[in-house]
Amino acid sequence: MEPASTIIRQLGGPNKVADIVGVHRTRVSNWKRPRGDGGTGGMIPFKHVPALIAAAKVEGIDLTADDFLPRQESAA
Repeated sequence: MEPASTIIRQLGGPNKVADIVGVHRTRVSNWKRPRGDGGTGGMIPFKHVPALIAAAKVEGIDLTADDFLPRQESAA
């Protein structure tokens, strides 16, 4: 689920992201699960955004606060 799936992949996977934000790997994996299944519906909790942006910068990954917002599908 987006945008969590893409951000987690860009930063090296659930284990690495869990290390960055100081939570268990399963918590990070829950960001990719639908809300109805106990996840966050693809949303990363705001409190983790600054640490993830900082880690991305160190790794040379282009990641901004806008990347954490849900994508609006355009009507065709």
